[in-house]
Amino acid sequence: MKDLHNLKTKIEKQVIRIKKAEHDRPNLLSQTIYIGTLGLVMVLPVIAGAYLGSWLDGMMAGYSMRWTLSLLLTGVVIGILNVYFLIKD
Repeated sequence: MKDLHNLKTKIEKQVIRIKKAEHDRPNLLSQTIYIGTLGLVMVLPVIAGAYLGSWLDGMMAGYSMRWTLSLLLTGVVIGILNVYFLIKD
């Protein structure tokens, strides 16, 4: 009789856990928003670095891409770190 009661208690706990997991499961909209956010935090530093580098290169005399390339690569590194820290949480 005690074994039957223990089995019933374990099954009830599993049913509660399964229902909670189904309720907390992300839907398509929330996954789409999450992926969009990941893309945004990756792309914005790259674009900002390229724009700022291009502006700085335009301020210098002659043809130069030194600032553009270095800030573009810096934007890529910052974007990767942003995505890493966003996924880590």
